[in-house]
Amino acid sequence: MNGAQALIRTLVANGVDTCFTNPGTSEMHFVAALDDVPDMRGVLGLFEGVCTGAADGYARMAERSAATLLHLGPGLGNGIANLHNARRARVPLVNIVGDHATYHTKFDAPLESDIAALASNVSGWIRRSTSPSAVAGDGAAAVAAAEGPPGQVATLILPADVCWTEGAEPVGRARRPGSGQVPDAVVTGVLDALRSGEPAMILLGGSTLREPGLVAASRCARATGARLLAETFPTRLTRGSGVPAVDRVAYLAELAALQFEGLRHLVLVDTAAPVSFFAYPDRPSSLVPDGCTVHTLASGSDDAVGALEHLADALGADQTVDRAPTGRPDRPTGDLTAETVCAALGATLPENAVVSDEGATGGIYAAGATAGAPPHDWLTLTGGAIGQGIPVATGAAIAAPDRPVVNLQAEGSALYTLQGLWTQAREGLDVTTVILNNRSYAILNMELARVGAGEPGPLAKRMLDLSGPDLDFMSMSEGLGVPAERAEDAEDFTAKLEKAIAEPGPHLIEAVVPAGF
Repeated sequence: MNGAQALIRTLVANGVDTCFTNPGTSEMHFVAALDDVPDMRGVLGLFEGVCTGAADGYARMAERSAATLLHLGPGLGNGIANLHNARRARVPLVNIVGDHATYHTKFDAPLESDIAALASNVSGWIRRSTSPSAVAGDGAAAVAAAEGPPGQVATLILPADVCWTEGAEPVGRARRPGSGQVPDAVVTGVLDALRSGEPAMILLGGSTLREPGLVAASRCARATGARLLAETFPTRLTRGSGVPAVDRVAYLAELAALQFEGLRHLVLVDTAAPVSFFAYPDRPSSLVPDGCTVHTLASGSDDAVGALEHLADALGADQTVDRAPTGRPDRPTGDLTAETVCAALGATLPENAVVSDEGATGGIYAAGATAGAPPHDWLTLTGGAIGQGIPVATGAAIAAPDRPVVNLQAEGSALYTLQGLWTQAREGLDVTTVILNNRSYAILNMELARVGAGEPGPLAKRMLDLSGPDLDFMSMSEGLGVPAERAEDAEDFTAKLEKAIAEPGPHLIEAVVPAGF
């Protein structure tokens, strides 16, 4: 058995049975070994950023690792933006990067690069396999490292000769480290802060934004009067009718500062202290107000949900929680705008749907419009590196094939990874992509003013304008194998959206909307 065969068998034995790949010459033995191990599903992406984003989306829904297979340093470089998002999402991801044969590196061939240096920007664990006898153990260690709480990108560098050389043997399942239990003294310290009578907030992130964590947090809030808030870009937020509702930290720093104003205690649960996304002249970077004490109940390696439940019990909180009421917006009529698009989503979103949200300014109304829709999961742009929405929707649909996936997608960032539509078509995935096309980088038009760069002239405006020629997403989508339509007004969009979600396979609907709010 060669190294590639042993590695794939080991990955499968460790629960990794899906690999998103864009291979090259150095990975051909891994590709060939897929026929020897049919339990491993290979999914081809036409760009590495599709593969890395899809592995992220898969992990968010499956709650376990997928693998990527990338070609040398340049392939890793092409995929690094969505690996950055995966790192910020703290999802488990086994990132396999092919390399030249061990004896070939000294010749500095044209594709030679420092793969480990590139990987270090996004990886919590990096190892280079050096022999076929070691590669299976390295693969098992990579899965264990990726899936140790809270989850991380584990990069395995795989030289070509390690793959093709015989004498390798697979290994079994590696032991994963468990979540740590939060000490009683930490819980007691937070309990005292919440009982102080001073204004307090519990800020939730990571694992606490599924229903069990939201229930425990709501119990704590009801027992103490503390406010609840979630991080701006959660990895996966369960929400909708009957689920404890939680608002998110506003993206705009000045609005977020109002949310934290007057606090004396801020309790962090599986998240970090809030900061402004960018620096702005004469504005603070930290969003924690002066005079506010920050308490960490649980970090990413802790059992954060268990800590919240322990806190709720220690507070003597009853089982009553505040749950979102049932309610949908009316089916919208009239002109097609960002607001009517989001209203249509709220009016039609089916139960158990998954929303991959990269709507940017066009999606600003989506959270409110869907708050009372049937329960669903919301996946967001965790690291802020655009081009995530289509790939994350792709991976989510593979991980949860029985759930409808809706991708709310801004047009500018769609162009970064539009090739993901082809993968959706090839794999027959139930993804409905809604392109919010306002023909501009609208968020940058807003930021131009916020950073104090002055009144833009014609050249500056041209850099943020996506018209002349207008983008034709119908043609691009059809060319990639996904049926597409363009909506004419709010009624037309709502009908097309409802039909696309109900029909099997991928669909795209382009909604040309005015720029701005």
